[in-house]
Amino acid sequence: MRLRFDGWIAGLGTSHGTRLVLGHWARSPFGAFSDVMVERPDGERLLFAPTRETADFVSGTYVFDRVCVVPVDVSVDGDTWTVAAGPLLLRFTTGRRGLLGLLLRVVPGPLARRPAWSALTDLPARVLLPGVRTRGSAGGDRKEWYGARDLRPVRTVSATFEGGDLGVVAPVDPPVRFGFGSVPRAPALTRVTTTVRLGTEEPGPS
Repeated sequence: MRLRFDGWIAGLGTSHGTRLVLGHWARSPFGAFSDVMVERPDGERLLFAPTRETADFVSGTYVFDRVCVVPVDVSVDGDTWTVAAGPLLLRFTTGRRGLLGLLLRVVPGPLARRPAWSALTDLPARVLLPGVRTRGSAGGDRKEWYGARDLRPVRTVSATFEGGDLGVVAPVDPPVRFGFGSVPRAPALTRVTTTVRLGTEEPGPS
């Protein structure tokens, strides 16, 4: 069984050492939802997901030290994204597309959704965006493919966690360790289609 998720992934770092990955999914087997993965400066990996069903699926695909089921609210106003997820408050702004973003914009949606396209773009992605992979093995005997269709830089970040300021925007360094690959080192917002193939004995979502 293959499950498809269409939406956006924002990967960003902060000057105090926290790295964050937002998934904002307009279409998925679970309906529209958002989740946030956080890696703290000490290496602790946290997941914030809005329902037990989405938390179980994401934590069955990636690795976390703590999973929290909390409301995850995302609003978008032009180039400004605002996220509230339990103890995390995040706001970031995006800038103009570079050459790679412009090139990705012309990739047809049906092509980006094909795992064969993700396999073809895996090597170029590794060269152009060190740490990024577009296919690999995930948790629970799952396979995963990413097909990017847009890329915009993240220019500014303001964020707090449990009331503490996380600092300003910074590279995603060291890379995050949730799965088989990281997000781009330069903070970015990527439009993406993600396909997850479940293991042969893995039940589908209800």
